Amino acid sequence: MSRVPIPPALVTILREQIERFGVAKDGRLFQSERGNVVAASTSSRVWDEARRLALTPRQVDSPLAGRPYDLRHAAVSLWLNAGVPATEVADRAGRSVDVLLKVYAKCIDGAEATVNDRIAEALTGVAWPV
Repeated sequence: MSRVPIPPALVTILREQIERFGVAKDGRLFQSERGNVVAASTSSRVWDEARRLALTPRQVDSPLAGRPYDLRHAAVSLWLNAGVPATEVADRAGRSVDVLLKVYAKCIDGAEATVNDRIAEALTGVAWPV
């Protein structure tokens, strides 16, 4: 099994989850009330309910976060837009950089100003030959 680094804030959340609810005998984080695997029908029902609580009615009627797997896409998009290098995002997402950029290049939004600022900062103070 490969290891994926996670931010300290997520480590804190996971530790609190484990402290509060424990883990299953086989180490799974989520378990049924009897310690078994959570049934797909239960997961779907809980996901649908969570969407209704967290989203606006218009969003609920849309495909936004229609299934838990969509959170993976949201996370990757967030990381890329936050300026995390594509190599690191690809590693954490279990993809090659080529595949990552083919799938997610269109989601990188609003980076032009940030990139311009970074380039300008890198060029500041450079003694250019005349």
